[in-house]
Amino acid sequence: MRKVVIIQARMGSTRLPGKVMKKLIDQTVLSHVVKRAQSFSDMNEVVIATTKKSEDDVIVEEAKRLSVPFYRGSENDVLSRYYEAAKEQRADVIVRITSDCPLIDPQVSSDILRIHLTSNVNYTSNTLERSYPRGLDTEVFSFAVLEAANREALEHHQREHVTPFVYENTDRFSIKSITCETDYSHYRWTLDTQEDWQLIEKIYQHLYQYDRLIKWKDCLDLMKNNPDLSFINAHITQKSK
Repeated sequence: MRKVVIIQARMGSTRLPGKVMKKLIDQTVLSHVVKRAQSFSDMNEVVIATTKKSEDDVIVEEAKRLSVPFYRGSENDVLSRYYEAAKEQRADVIVRITSDCPLIDPQVSSDILRIHLTSNVNYTSNTLERSYPRGLDTEVFSFAVLEAANREALEHHQREHVTPFVYENTDRFSIKSITCETDYSHYRWTLDTQEDWQLIEKIYQHLYQYDRLIKWKDCLDLMKNNPDLSFINAHITQKSK
């Protein structure tokens, strides 16, 4: 069974253009995400799925520099981009993360993959019932499910956000929702605005070591010991799908 992490990445962003190529301490945001994805347990490949737009040439160059495969597809039909990238990589199981999550946690994502593989379900994630901090978002599904979604999804939001067709059709697809024992969903560790960037920079300045990945529970301790940090981006609302 070939398991592939697909990271969607592009330079276009309405609220923080070029965010994935911003320098975070010693590497780009995208480089941090790739490094963390490569630490997921039992993975065969990490691939970057970007667009054919010329502004995303820089992402391709970064993928080459990091020696990771890439796929270039539609900017707006992200579902087709994901499907084509997965097909090219001969993926049996796909782990979906995004390039604006430089604190994605390898243990959390690996646990979700492990649960998915042992649960005999079509789709597993920690995003349907939010309890983990935003920025640890991980979705796992089979290539067969992705292929069905790509073939049949018609609504704009189903093409733009990859997985809604799956979790909106629970009569057809079996779904497993992963939640944390404690609700930490009020923490926002994703990168979409300047305020998000300010917080993530501070987290990295406090915790980053070149030879050790920041763990999500390190971040929790930091936030609990420095409650003012959470106010930096507490007012930011996630864009609706």
